[in-house]
Amino acid sequence: MKNTKQKYVEDAVPSLAKTFDIDNPMAIPKLVKVVVNIGLGEAIQNSKLLDQAAKELAQITGQKAVIRHARKSIASFKLREKMPIGVKVTLRGGRMFEFLDRLLNVALPRVKDFRGVSSKAFDGRGNYSLGIREQIIFPEIDYNSIDRIRGLQLIIVTTAKNDEEGRRFLQLMGMPFAASREESSSAA
Repeated sequence: MKNTKQKYVEDAVPSLAKTFDIDNPMAIPKLVKVVVNIGLGEAIQNSKLLDQAAKELAQITGQKAVIRHARKSIASFKLREKMPIGVKVTLRGGRMFEFLDRLLNVALPRVKDFRGVSSKAFDGRGNYSLGIREQIIFPEIDYNSIDRIRGLQLIIVTTAKNDEEGRRFLQLMGMPFAASREESSSAA
């Protein structure tokens, strides 16, 4: 079975060059980084939640998490500027490919009633956002050691010029996109 890096080199690069008629190998879409984020609004009252979330994020990604602070004050949320409200990890290079490999082959298939990820979560520039409701889908997290179920956000940043290129690129990398309603109704 090919890992994510091999899929990129052997499958994605030649197919993208042919599909989008790209002559220059430097113009072929690439993965830039993967950002994994846990937002903790309840950390305003309990700062120990940040430590636990940072520990779990470090277990999931294999890299130390950075604590993120509020950029501005919002009175209705009782939030002041520079209060810690989340943790984040930015993965590049080998760790990025290894994380994507575990995400696509181990974690996502463990989601209950999984039918694929949305193909509409692109930002217009070929970057993809994915929300995960439970951190326990990752095998690195021991279910008995967590204090609460947390969701996390993933942003996959690519050099694709548009959503069509980004979607095709991630499909070739092994991203399990759900069939859209138009595709499933025409197949029936």
